[in-house]
Amino acid sequence: MSGGRRPASRPGGSASRPRVPAAAAGPSTDRSPVAPPGSPVLPAAFYDRPVLKVARDLVGCGFFFDGVGGRIVETEAYAHDDPCCHGFRGCTERNAVMFGPPGHLYVYFTYGMHFCCNLVCEEEGRAAAVLLRAIEPTHGLDVMRRRRGPIAAGGRDGDAPDTRVLCSGPAKLTQALGIGREQNGLPAWREPLVVTQQPGGAAAGGGDRGGMRAGTGPAPRIVTTPRIGVGGDTAPWRFVDADSRFLSRPLPRSIRGR
Repeated sequence: MSGGRRPASRPGGSASRPRVPAAAAGPSTDRSPVAPPGSPVLPAAFYDRPVLKVARDLVGCGFFFDGVGGRIVETEAYAHDDPCCHGFRGCTERNAVMFGPPGHLYVYFTYGMHFCCNLVCEEEGRAAAVLLRAIEPTHGLDVMRRRRGPIAAGGRDGDAPDTRVLCSGPAKLTQALGIGREQNGLPAWREPLVVTQQPGGAAAGGGDRGGMRAGTGPAPRIVTTPRIGVGGDTAPWRFVDADSRFLSRPLPRSIRGR
């Protein structure tokens, strides 16, 4: 779903639906705490909502795998009836996690070299998901730099490393966090993978399950744009923190000033 490009898939109904794979990866033996101390983890019920609401509400939340991660600053929504969604043509072995219960990580391989990760939303069987496009790295920066390689090891002309190159794109952030095929299917509410609520936000799960801004913490200034790389599609399904320096693609000046 990165760039809206749909993988080759075959139609599949419920009678022939492949088994949702169980994630095999566990926590490493020498890792940091799975999330910053005192950070409430979003419950599974948070994801059992319309994908557009989840995509918006994830901006400003924390995303951590094995103690490495940061603050989500950019997402894209992909609905079950969206031709750009990987589940649009039906369930396959490759996209089976999308048809499973909400709140699990859907990881796919693209362009023969990159992994991208999504959080599955809505009720089981609908194949909706939120693509994580960028995070502001806050925890495990040295680990991220090692994983990202020379491009992230140092700045230009000997300057300090620029953290903006670490996770400013869907393939960059999976590389920086060490997320690959083995993490496909992980639940997002227990180690080694957790998504934490926005600072000051109330725990989601009651009422309409979207009460994340009941607290006193600063809310991100969210603006929407068309998704990146989805030619001809103008739906405003990309959600970004307009004040972030860590986006995968800068906002036009006309939008930044809104």
